[in-house]
Amino acid sequence: MAGNKNLNSAARAKNDEFYTQYDDIQRELNCYYIYDENFLRDKTVLLPCDDPEWSNFTKFFALNFELYGLKKLISTSYAADKKKFIYKPMRNLFDDWDEPQFDESKDFSHGRIYTLEQNDLGKVDYPLKALNRWEYLEGDGDFRSAEVKKLRDEADVIITNPPFSMFREFLAWILEANKKFLIIGNINCITYKEVFPLIKDNKIWLGNGMGRWISGFLVPEDYELYGTEARLSEEGRIVSTNQCLWLTNLEHGKRHRPLQLMTYKDCEQFHPKIRGVGFQKYDNYDAIEVPATDAIPRDYNGVMGVPITFLDKYCPEQFEIIGATESEGTGFSNGLWHDDSKFKQATINGQKVYKRLFIRRRLANGGQ
Repeated sequence: MAGNKNLNSAARAKNDEFYTQYDDIQRELNCYYIYDENFLRDKTVLLPCDDPEWSNFTKFFALNFELYGLKKLISTSYAADKKKFIYKPMRNLFDDWDEPQFDESKDFSHGRIYTLEQNDLGKVDYPLKALNRWEYLEGDGDFRSAEVKKLRDEADVIITNPPFSMFREFLAWILEANKKFLIIGNINCITYKEVFPLIKDNKIWLGNGMGRWISGFLVPEDYELYGTEARLSEEGRIVSTNQCLWLTNLEHGKRHRPLQLMTYKDCEQFHPKIRGVGFQKYDNYDAIEVPATDAIPRDYNGVMGVPITFLDKYCPEQFEIIGATESEGTGFSNGLWHDDSKFKQATINGQKVYKRLFIRRRLANGGQ
């Protein structure tokens, strides 16, 4: 995951059950808690596509159960014999071989369910010990199964890092039940036909972190440690990426902070990517190219093409998203694309430009 090529290769091979680091989960969730300390109070949180024995999601929410005022925590795992590999980090949450419910005949073919409620915490001196009250699921723990769907319907909020190869299907599974959620995905999911219209209509949005905000994922022992930021830690083998993001419909304060921007004239004079060339128009889209978020002119009223990473700074009160470069035959450009163009990617003087979102400032707030 030093690059998107590796991430996509993992998704295609379905060797993509990477585990999120505790610090990354804590850093993201802290932002929601600071914005509204009651955002999960009296809520049932479901952690599907998980492996509670190893998962930092399970560990984090068990340890912060009382702080967040949760009503119930549910965590489910997928059967080991359905996985491409068996994850073996340096340590797990607990050793359950001596638990009375352990059944060797079921352990590889059945998923597990771990639940935690307030009255469970009073019986132990450490929250993780309460998770020893687990059971086998009737099936393999596939999120599409009837029994996990039932858990989905019970939950108020769904939080997890789903397999990259199943991201679209998993998001549809959440939205089908109209649930609040916080999940991790590839940055390119922004332009998926199942995702972009929801972002455009402000029904879902980016979380607080994308790119290097997510510092890396735990991977199995036989996974290649590629890239300059790959490393070993106390938790296990880690690969880093700048190609992932958090996606959510939970409210947080960051997305309502307007960008402080220069004028059109000042951008032309001072911005290193604009100075000397000016704002160029696309050959095949009715918009100007803005190559960096901090180069968006605050006083331009027309349509602008910006990098998809703009969404990390997007304030819906300041700008509206009106389209994106053509993708998957869905016509995201909202009429901006020239029908006679040979390319769906935007071009400038015949040279292709990477994926772009099209935005326009909301005039009511004066561009700030």
